[in-house]
Amino acid sequence: MLSAVLKPMPKHIRRNRSDAKPLELVLPATSANLGPAFDAAALALKLFLKIRARTAPEFSLQARGRDSEICGKIENHLILTTYREILQTERKPVRPLTLRIANQIPIGKGCGSSAAARLAGIALAVHFGGLRWTDARIVGEASRREHHPDNAAACWMGGLAVARMSSNGEAQIARIAPQGNWPLLLAVPPQSLSTEQARRVLPSQYSRADAVTNVQNSMLLLAAFIQGRTDLLAPALDDRLHQPYRASLCPLLPALQKLSGKSGVIGVTLSGAGPSVLMFLDSKASLARTKSLVATHLRKCRLSAELISTGIIGRGARDSSSWKS
Repeated sequence: MLSAVLKPMPKHIRRNRSDAKPLELVLPATSANLGPAFDAAALALKLFLKIRARTAPEFSLQARGRDSEICGKIENHLILTTYREILQTERKPVRPLTLRIANQIPIGKGCGSSAAARLAGIALAVHFGGLRWTDARIVGEASRREHHPDNAAACWMGGLAVARMSSNGEAQIARIAPQGNWPLLLAVPPQSLSTEQARRVLPSQYSRADAVTNVQNSMLLLAAFIQGRTDLLAPALDDRLHQPYRASLCPLLPALQKLSGKSGVIGVTLSGAGPSVLMFLDSKASLARTKSLVATHLRKCRLSAELISTGIIGRGARDSSSWKS
C-alpha cells in the first residue's frame, strides 16, 4: 500500500504545557540507499533506540545496551545537543532533562544511528518545548542536519520510506508497507565508517548510462516491495552511483555480493554509506543454516562481522505511544 503521510504530531508529543509529562520514544534503526535508491529511500529495521525522558533539575542520562559508553557520555551528546539547538532556535526555554537510554543500533556503521539520535532530540524539543510541528517539519529538520532525508523518513514513519526535500526545507514523504515476507540479515563489521569519509570517495559527475540504470533499478526495486516480488530484488539492487566507489572502504560488500542468489541469500546491498551490509534472505530457507553459511564464507574471506537477524518494522518513532513498554 502506498500513502503520502504529512499528519500533525500526535498529542503525546504536541503537548503545550509547562508541566509536560515524561516522554517515551522508540526509534528504529534504518538501512538507507538500498542499492540504487541513493539518498532517496530507506527501510526501518527491528533494532531500536529506546528513550525515556523527563524534566529534572539538571541534565543527566543513563545508558545501557550497545555502545553504552558512547550513548552515556553527556558531553557533546547528539540527542541533547539537538534538543538544545532546536529550543534555542525557537526561542523556547531549555529545560534540563534526565534520559534513560537503551540502545540496540550499531553506531557509525550505516544503520541510521545519527538520524535516530537527531530525531530523538527534535522530538524531545517538540514535546518539552510545546512546539506544534508536523511530521514533515520534524523529518525535514532531521534531514537538513543529516544532509539527506532517507534515514530520517524511515526512522520516523516506519516501513519503506521514500523521501525528498522540498524548496521550503520540509520533507515530502511516501511510506510504503512492503508486501510479503522479507527476512533480513545485517552484517556489521568491527570498524566504523563516517558518512563524510564515505562521501569523499564519490565522483562529482556520472555518465548518462549509469544515471539511467539507477533510475530503472530504483523503480524496479520499488515495484518489488509493492508487489512482494522477491524475484526482482537481485537485479533491482544493482547500483552505479555509490557502491562501486565505496567497496574499497567496505570489504564486506564485494565479499557478500558473491552469495547473492545462493545459500539462501536473494540480494545484497550496502547499508547506508556502510560499512555494514544488508542481506535479503529467502523466507523459505532455514535462517540458521543461511547464517552459518554466511559466517563460513566470511571466514574464508578472512573477514569478521557480527550477523544480526532482523526484519522490516512497519511502525516508526512517531508511533512511540502505541509501542508496548
